[in-house]
Amino acid sequence: MSTPAIEVSELTKRFGERTVVDRVSLSVAKGEIAGFLGPNGSGKTTTIRLMCGLLQPDGGSGRVLGHDILTERGAIKREVGYMTQKFSFYEDLTIEENLSFVAGLYQMRRRREVVRDTLKDLGLWTRRGQLAGSLSGGWKQRLALAACVMHKPRLLMLDEPTAGVDPKARRDFWDEIHRLAADGLTVLVSTHYMDEAERCHRINYISYGTLVAQGTVEEVVRDAGLTTVVVTGEATSEAANKLRGAEGVDQIAPFGNTLHVVGRDGEALRRTVARVAAETGTQVADAETSLEDVFIQLMGDARDNMS
Repeated sequence: MSTPAIEVSELTKRFGERTVVDRVSLSVAKGEIAGFLGPNGSGKTTTIRLMCGLLQPDGGSGRVLGHDILTERGAIKREVGYMTQKFSFYEDLTIEENLSFVAGLYQMRRRREVVRDTLKDLGLWTRRGQLAGSLSGGWKQRLALAACVMHKPRLLMLDEPTAGVDPKARRDFWDEIHRLAADGLTVLVSTHYMDEAERCHRINYISYGTLVAQGTVEEVVRDAGLTTVVVTGEATSEAANKLRGAEGVDQIAPFGNTLHVVGRDGEALRRTVARVAAETGTQVADAETSLEDVFIQLMGDARDNMS
């Protein structure tokens, strides 16, 4: 097997007395699209910055693209494309001018050709003269991606790249990511969207600085050990009130005229739901546990590192 693009062990970062990243270990294979998920404040951004050489770890070890994260941070930066959460380009420059500026920072040869090819590859050629400040969220996102891949990185790290972008632009963006990965680029992407997580080859879930689940979507859902049932009928509101806090019930989520009920103890859950359904005249059917169900469960089980 080839050497992983990312291989870190016991990665730790503290700010004052607070441990933001707590002994995180993960591996990302070359050419893989790895999802990095977790609630706000979970340590995703800090972990990404540690791995791409922008922050010095307080503990742990690892290699990114074969470079030591403790002693070769400069080499890592040169071979990684990092897309931050916030749009960080000059809004009073055109798309082409922004990319030309970035090419200058990387001291690229044949700068004009590189910028031209990047504009065409990312579908920006016809908009090259448009001011960055006038772009919609989706086009700003495309410009940011173009700037990240222009220097031909071997690894792309994307920090919530589709936040605030419409569904069509999100889908187009992910199609582009899969195209890049098919050409051999490794991608680590953080996201809050479950449909995006399901488009990753493997996912890693971090909560309050601790990595609590990793694997394929199917493996993470299976290993969570949750049972899910759906309650339907005219009295779902009454059923929800009776189910709240009852034995075996960990989650209740209304979906239109149905209730999504989730629990770790499958027997207790089914027993409770059957009793409530008989009392309220509602119907019960088994359902597949979703990735969202699992993540909500993981969030509830995790310990807040701010307390």
